[in-house]
Amino acid sequence: MSTIRFTQSTSLTPAQYIAGLTDFGPGRSKIFSNSADSYLKVHHVGPADADVTEGSGGVWERLRYDWANPDRVVLTTTDSNTWGGRSGYTYTFTPSPGGATDVHVVIVREGKNLKGRTLALVVGSVGKGVLKKSFVNSVRAIEARNNQAPQR
Repeated sequence: MSTIRFTQSTSLTPAQYIAGLTDFGPGRSKIFSNSADSYLKVHHVGPADADVTEGSGGVWERLRYDWANPDRVVLTTTDSNTWGGRSGYTYTFTPSPGGATDVHVVIVREGKNLKGRTLALVVGSVGKGVLKKSFVNSVRAIEARNNQAPQR
């Protein structure tokens, strides 16, 4: 099992980041590179939860999103061809001086088969850089999307 932690500072509010994280519409892959549009299947979306299958490159997982707490979003893996156990993501938000927000993510990868165990080892070692880049790029993409929003 691999547990990876990253933090990224952003000009986004927690609500803005959550809106981007929970936008399951077309083009999701432009924000989250590990979520190819061809894998995306939305099973349910409620006011503060969702059940979504997503993935890329032959790896998919069904995630239960819970954003009832405005300072925390939890994604729990409920099914996958690779991940099991305690796999998932937890995002927490901390205000920082000047109106910025620190986005903290904890990624847990517990392989449920040989492929998953091998990928968990890779992700926990040399794959950290790829995950970090993907996370930073997703924050930047959500920032760019919010900066292009029409002013009211």
